[in-house]
Amino acid sequence: MDEPSALSVDRRTASQLARLVLVAFLFTFLAARTVVFLIMSRRVPDLYAHVGGTHVHHLNYGIFLLVAAGAWLIFTRPAGRALSVAAVIYGIGLALTSDEFGMWLHLGGSYWQRASFDAVVVIAALLGLIAFAPQIRRFRPRHWTTAALLALALAIFALALADSIRHAQHRLDPVIKHIEQTNPN
Repeated sequence: MDEPSALSVDRRTASQLARLVLVAFLFTFLAARTVVFLIMSRRVPDLYAHVGGTHVHHLNYGIFLLVAAGAWLIFTRPAGRALSVAAVIYGIGLALTSDEFGMWLHLGGSYWQRASFDAVVVIAALLGLIAFAPQIRRFRPRHWTTAALLALALAIFALALADSIRHAQHRLDPVIKHIEQTNPN
């Protein structure tokens, strides 16, 4: 068996780092959504940070973490375990920022905007591809067939999901609006 080339080792490292980013991203997104819902439904005390009466949204923490991770990566060029830590910090920052994508897109509005969820899904899908997909130059006919079938399945799933989301939104909008209106923040 041939020794792996420098390119395949770099690709393997990139895939491993993408997996760390993906796991940190998904865990942080789920934790943030859960905590916000619990606070808004008053099942846990208000944990929001306030500065001079202004609520500091968690997208700001995400921006700070992205800036810190980027600066760390550029200026110190960590390797090994430190690079893995940077990947986790990046994933956490990316999730906190993307979770409120709808708020930066519309400069306000409801936390529960569909644009935020869509952004998280797209980012998670891209991270999943980086983490697990083979390089395109290594695709064989079976890979292309699988990709085409997956695209078809995703299209069918998207249509079914859109219908179920419309139904859920119709049923949940009044509940979420009530929670937002009764929340003092």
